[in-house]
Amino acid sequence: MKTRAPSSEGRFAYEGLDRVIHERARLSVLTSLISSPKGVTFGELKQLCSLTDGNLSRHLRVLEEARIYLEYLSTLEQVVRDAAKGTKEEPTPGMVRGLVPARA
Repeated sequence: MKTRAPSSEGRFAYEGLDRVIHERARLSVLTSLISSPKGVTFGELKQLCSLTDGNLSRHLRVLEEARIYLEYLSTLEQVVRDAAKGTKEEPTPGMVRGLVPARA
């Protein structure tokens, strides 16, 4: 028997968090590029992201095919807004940065 997927998207599903970009090295590459409006050389980008020549080349090829960074940033901004809404509640005793410790 098949189970049905929920008919509506969950509040915190964040469908825009694409795995192509969310990978640490690729997110580092894109952040480095967008924060350097005058551009960076391959060597500078390699150093900024702590990648080898081969790894950087591979990640750049994957990102070139995807081309969805700005949409991804919009999703990340929504994640931050949602998290900020959650922190406006009064903290409970033992709460650390919005997380309640697990009970033993």
